[in-house]
Amino acid sequence: MLTLLLIIDASLYASWGIRLDTTLFTYLNTPEVMLASVAASQMIFGLLFWIVVSFVFMKIFKKTIERNTQKINTGNWKQAPVFIFAILFLLIPIRGGLQTIPVNQSNVYFSSEMFANHAALNFIWNFSNALTHTSDGSNPYVNFTNEAAEAIINKNRNSLLKNDEKIILNTKKPNVILIIWESLTAKVVGTLGGEPGVTENLNRLSKEGLLFTNFYANGDRTDKGIPAILSGYYPQPSTSIMKMPNKTRSLPMLPQKMIDLGYATSFYHGGDLNFGNMNTYLRNAGITDFVDGSDFDKKDWNSKWGAHDHIFMKRFSDDLAKKQKTPFFKIALTLTSHEPYELLGDYKFGKDTEENKFRSAHAYTDKVIGDFIKNAKKQSWYKNTLIIILADHGHRSPAHTGAFNSPKKFKIPMLWLGGALNKTGIEIDHISSQVDLSYTLLDLLAGDNSEFKFSKNIFNPSENQYAHYIFNKGFGTVSKNSLFLFDYVSKKSIKKYGKTAHKLDSLGKAITQNSYQDFLDRK
Repeated sequence: MLTLLLIIDASLYASWGIRLDTTLFTYLNTPEVMLASVAASQMIFGLLFWIVVSFVFMKIFKKTIERNTQKINTGNWKQAPVFIFAILFLLIPIRGGLQTIPVNQSNVYFSSEMFANHAALNFIWNFSNALTHTSDGSNPYVNFTNEAAEAIINKNRNSLLKNDEKIILNTKKPNVILIIWESLTAKVVGTLGGEPGVTENLNRLSKEGLLFTNFYANGDRTDKGIPAILSGYYPQPSTSIMKMPNKTRSLPMLPQKMIDLGYATSFYHGGDLNFGNMNTYLRNAGITDFVDGSDFDKKDWNSKWGAHDHIFMKRFSDDLAKKQKTPFFKIALTLTSHEPYELLGDYKFGKDTEENKFRSAHAYTDKVIGDFIKNAKKQSWYKNTLIIILADHGHRSPAHTGAFNSPKKFKIPMLWLGGALNKTGIEIDHISSQVDLSYTLLDLLAGDNSEFKFSKNIFNPSENQYAHYIFNKGFGTVSKNSLFLFDYVSKKSIKKYGKTAHKLDSLGKAITQNSYQDFLDRK
């Protein structure tokens, strides 16, 4: 069992960057989709390793037991107290000594490099600790009184709610298409300073719309990115609200607000909508028109997730070519650029390494998106449509310098295209993030955005703009020239710089506390 957990721990860290804890339990209702993140080679070699090591260990153990069983003598009852005392004495090193606070993860954190700290953790201890220290319903991220936390947030947020830019749209009620691109990190987008040859179509299209050059994901997985985008809701450090229908039903929902404005809504995805309880969340959002993996022939699927993006986006494009009820709000979530990066045709960057497969998968989806936009421009609805392209989250690949959870991992592209834009070829460098999108879009459409209480207006040019993102047991808060990166295990800053880092310290802690308390209070 220990060997199996070791294999799971290694695979989990490669995908999520966290040591083995209870996070994987939230995906056990869809094990076949959870395993989709693991390459077939990893699974095969992992199972072989588990079988071989287990077989060898059992053989050695059995041989040792049989050889030494004959030497066992009946003990004297007077030895029992000594045995009991020895067991009780072992509790002292188990808890780490006689100090008031027992040993915890922070005791082994020793480096400014989080990878080294994670490597120092005993994965079995970490897993056991997570099992025995489940939440008691209290907020572990409290640094202020609730009133003080809200005051800190409001002092920073309230001045950022107005749109100070000139007219963005040339129509009051455009059609809106939202394309959520799986795992698209700014590190592979040339127009954002990333690698120049991966997303050639997106680079070209960036000159035809509004490119947001300082835009961030708020979390590190799809089930955290979707509520951030559609509900303006910060992720939780170690769980996901999307998996809790009793809580998501009370969230503000962009699709429902669009329905209230008279929009027809639909959601397209080539995979299983049950993963991460996405289906329930989206239906709570008011969407009733869905296309998912079950609508595609199995021959058009990759071996893991669902329909290949070129098949999926062709269906999306073909449906849009039919007569539409307008205005419409359509959402498409891609999937081919998710591990293990299986695609049809050539791998542009090869597949000799995981990073090259990652690049190749995004080059493939980039071509698919480029073809979709090319076709969209020929449709009659294009002149009255706003197309928004953004990622669900960033990615660890390609490897970046600096802290593992630095802003480089969370920075993502957002591009607005379409005939509904008043001006094009413009770069918006305001700091913003996924939670700001719903509020900003509804502001442009004169919709009700009052429930999106964690959001700001992306088009406010203030130097005080900020983005806040969550990762397992920590957060990062970034402004134009400052950063504060914090770890709740060691209770220390991982990295900070800039003249306003001290303000981001209190702001980041206040947002983490306030948003998690809101999560706890939702029934």
